[in-house]
Amino acid sequence: MKNRRTLKLNKDFIPCEAYENEEIYPNGIFHFNISRILEHIISGQLIVEQEDIRIPDWFKSHGAGCINEEHLKTVTLDKPVLVAEISPGRFNLIDGHHRMEKAHREKVETVKSYKLKGEQLIPYFIAVKGYEAFVGYWNNKLSVQESEKKAREKFLKKYPLYSDDSSSQ
Repeated sequence: MKNRRTLKLNKDFIPCEAYENEEIYPNGIFHFNISRILEHIISGQLIVEQEDIRIPDWFKSHGAGCINEEHLKTVTLDKPVLVAEISPGRFNLIDGHHRMEKAHREKVETVKSYKLKGEQLIPYFIAVKGYEAFVGYWNNKLSVQESEKKAREKFLKKYPLYSDDSSSQ
């Protein structure tokens, strides 16, 4: 059975143009046009989930990154950060590293975020090669997740005592 989130490669894919002074987020071969994503969210052209990120929890699992201390002095916390589903179920911060660091240092409890699903990222790839690699990577991750799910179900059928479901114990 094909996963409903499987991406289909569009052979006619046209990358998002990147104009001078636009912010591009490079994540390996995946390069996203952050400026265009934010423009489309603000204009209402792109509807995304909004979520509060708990700063203490985020720093426990992510830690501090490389921060430009001079730039940090100019950062405000009035704009949401941007997180994107880079692999099924796994969201990465793709815009707002300095805001997260400032919030952490100022002991702010939560920061607002815009949360993009993997499928929503497609129009914002700035290169065909990155788009094609993402589709392959995404679909491979879905396949691995499906295989792991089937193996777990098979195991739990054979050994029900290991089930997470407390009602079966």
